[in-house]
Amino acid sequence: MASTFIDLFAGIGGFHAALEPIGGECIFVSEIDQFAAGIYKKNWLKESSVQVSGDIRLLTENVKINVPSHDVLTAGFPCQPFSKSGNQLGVNEARGTLFYNILQIVEERKPKIILLENVRNLVGPKHI
Repeated sequence: MASTFIDLFAGIGGFHAALEPIGGECIFVSEIDQFAAGIYKKNWLKESSVQVSGDIRLLTENVKINVPSHDVLTAGFPCQPFSKSGNQLGVNEARGTLFYNILQIVEERKPKIILLENVRNLVGPKHI
């Protein structure tokens, strides 16, 4: 693979676990939950200069996109607003609007590959 990736809404690093073994180099991480970020650092960033950034909104809203250029964008964004097991409010719920932050990065950086968390109802009548 030999490409760079960013890990948004990174959790403890599921996408990192998949991409690093095939040659992916993580160059940016965003995770707002301090406990998940701590585990991510311990598991994946021991020998890296990459730091875990917090709230993605601070890096994308009302500012120039403060995320480096990359080949692959991964995002385990909050899926509950879209999920069939939730209220299905999508972008009409605060967590659902975080999807727009991903789109801002995609529009600015134009990654070759985009990997999003699998949410069965993300693309559907209520969320297109």
